[in-house]
Amino acid sequence: MAKINLTIQRKAILDVIQQSHDHPTAADVIERLRGNGFTFAYGTVYNSLRYLTDAGMIRELKLGEAASRYDARTDNHEHIICTVCGRVEEVLTEMPEEWIKKVAQETKFKVSETHVVLEGVCESCASQ
Repeated sequence: MAKINLTIQRKAILDVIQQSHDHPTAADVIERLRGNGFTFAYGTVYNSLRYLTDAGMIRELKLGEAASRYDARTDNHEHIICTVCGRVEEVLTEMPEEWIKKVAQETKFKVSETHVVLEGVCESCASQ
């Protein structure tokens, strides 16, 4: 296993993501770093996000939006996104094994990981 090189910048970025429950974008991370008194260059933040993702310490989410979001939970789980406000929540209900087998049969793929993104309207937006 490769040694993790957690620089001050990477640690600060990891802390921001671990303390966030809204799956922040890189821009959100930069804004929160500034709020914590850090002024890292954009390149440093983007390179650190890539490093932390590649090291398996965070998970990059591509949810059909322009910008990736980042998640401190690296275990296999799904996400749901509100089509009105963009809020992202974690879905901890496991994908049915039968469904994964059917997808594998249909596509002839050997499924190694799932990441399903559900869309809908959150409770807050639905009540407005």
